[in-house]
Amino acid sequence: MTLRSFIDDVGSPDRTIAVVADGDTGPLAEMLADAFDGQSIAVDTDAAVSLDTDLDPELEGALAAAGDTAVLLEDGEPIAASPMGELYDAILAINSDLFVTGARGMGEIEFPDVLAGLEGIRLRLRGYPLAHKEKLLLIVVSRYIEQRAWAAGSGTLYSAFQRLSRIDDEIGTYETYAQLAETDVDVHVYGIDDGCPPELGTTVHTGTGPEYRDGWFVIYDPDDRTPPDAVGTALVCLETEPRVWDAVWTTDPDRISRIADYVAREL
Repeated sequence: MTLRSFIDDVGSPDRTIAVVADGDTGPLAEMLADAFDGQSIAVDTDAAVSLDTDLDPELEGALAAAGDTAVLLEDGEPIAASPMGELYDAILAINSDLFVTGARGMGEIEFPDVLAGLEGIRLRLRGYPLAHKEKLLLIVVSRYIEQRAWAAGSGTLYSAFQRLSRIDDEIGTYETYAQLAETDVDVHVYGIDDGCPPELGTTVHTGTGPEYRDGWFVIYDPDDRTPPDAVGTALVCLETEPRVWDAVWTTDPDRISRIADYVAREL
């Protein structure tokens, strides 16, 4: 078993993001299509979504609301919907500097339902300068998982940085882990040992093997002290070539437990 096995061991659900508009779709639809260009998830900007099926009331309300809406379809059936404005605020209008500098911190990370519905899909995403928006999705997922751990206040968080100095070099990352240090979350950090702020009180794991050099994961595993509404989540990424990532995330408790057990045992 390796980190790679958790990425490869996923199905291939047929999911499409359809943009539903009262009239012609606008520039946000084009931005969304660009963000997912080259992915296994198609973005359909000329879609018609039926409301005739038996839908969850919240989903039906989102589909019936005025304004442009992104709808996630699985095998042609709606499973999630988000206003395009939410997607704009969460990912289309921002860049990674917002998180690196701490301009958007704990309690301010939004994760629209359409993005959350992409869990369990294997993604291949490029970082800057190969692409402007692709890797940002992974950053948003990472920060959202950290926020979930912080909000729950207990459980275990495993985070890999490739280089541990990133925690100190990036103001937003340092502030995030400083806030986590004020909770009862058991935080473990992983990476090449080039410096980690000791005052954060994290458990530090260092190495130089491929999974330390190429791995990026953020795994939140709740425990018996965690509030019942807390949601565990695991993101696993591998850099397969410079600035190119294979990735998947999941909220399935069994998969989270297996990933957390592997990291705790092998790294």
